[in-house]
Amino acid sequence: MIFVSSGGVRDQVASKTALDFYNHGIMNVELSGGSYSENYHADLLNLPNEITLQLHNYFPPAKNPFVFNLASVDPETAELSINHVRKAMDLGLALGNSTYSFHAGFRIDPKICDLGQKLSKSTILDRNIALELFSERVSLLANEAKDLGVTLLIENNVLDAANLLVYGEDPLLFTHPDEIAYFMSQAPSNVSLLLDVAHLKVSSNSLKFNLIDAHEKLTPWIKAYHLSDNDGTQDSNNPVHEASWFWPYLREEKLFYTLEIYNISHLNLLMQYHLVNKKLFGDKIGSETMKL
Repeated sequence: MIFVSSGGVRDQVASKTALDFYNHGIMNVELSGGSYSENYHADLLNLPNEITLQLHNYFPPAKNPFVFNLASVDPETAELSINHVRKAMDLGLALGNSTYSFHAGFRIDPKICDLGQKLSKSTILDRNIALELFSERVSLLANEAKDLGVTLLIENNVLDAANLLVYGEDPLLFTHPDEIAYFMSQAPSNVSLLLDVAHLKVSSNSLKFNLIDAHEKLTPWIKAYHLSDNDGTQDSNNPVHEASWFWPYLREEKLFYTLEIYNISHLNLLMQYHLVNKKLFGDKIGSETMKL
């Protein structure tokens, strides 16, 4: 199934974004971010039945914003992050979707204003300690997810050259394929990988690993993809195109593909959907249709 992310629309509630997408022919929406709403649960349940929804990362947004980080050494941030996953799993099931995806943790506790920007200098946690904290919390949540019948997907982070320069080392988890592969080989059976191809492209340039080899190494654990493109230096959420690097390696049997394309019109988002559908299914009819 192919979804379109609401993550590029930050100044309104996600239910309104989903309805806007629907009115422009986009039926499958991955909810990510957006403004806080007291009534988000009811608003989502009242959307047209034709809309298929799934949840990603920082959704539903909290009334009192915080940085979602399951590797945080700060007890309050850790508790908020764990409880957020629990809330997201429950909401996803209420919306008829048993998959929830989220970003891997950080070795730092960035400020809200840092997200999506050059990170500010702060104390950096030992990588092994951060990985251990992240693993413990993922295992805890995986056990709860198993009882609920929920599949968890962890998304690889993106490291650009600017943030590498600030710290002199990688302040994030899940940017290098070796670390991701090792973690996933030890992960619970209901935890898989959501590969963001744009994140991998930027990280490959910053950390000097081969992009195609990295994808091949991670293939055994990939269950879904986030799709966008960039120039290899920054995660810019640009449209995908005919020559995007990843097309030869995608397989139609994955759980889903989500377009994370920002700052383009609804019509162009719909055209992006049809390009992905064509690349995945060719002349065959995909698992769902959207209207032009």
